[in-house]
Amino acid sequence: MTGAYAFTDYRSQGQTVPYVIADIGKPPTNDISPFGAYVAMSRSHGSENIRLLREFKESLFNTHPSQQLREEEERLFKLAKETENEWNSILRVE
Repeated sequence: MTGAYAFTDYRSQGQTVPYVIADIGKPPTNDISPFGAYVAMSRSHGSENIRLLREFKESLFNTHPSQQLREEEERLFKLAKETENEWNSILRVE
């Protein structure tokens, strides 16, 4: 018998554990987020210490993690461009 313990991806944030057995397969309800999968996979010292419990959807790592995040990145990029253009027009006037 080997002693072990389990915790959620949320609880594991900021922790490093020597060996990880991660379950990133589809749960009975909802889905696993790419952020949650990343947290689960990044708790160990290296990939040689991680084992996956079962199959998972490859699309989990091939899609953008969040449409809201994508929209926010686009909004911030647009604001940065507008700020740069405004600043450049001020510099040209002086």
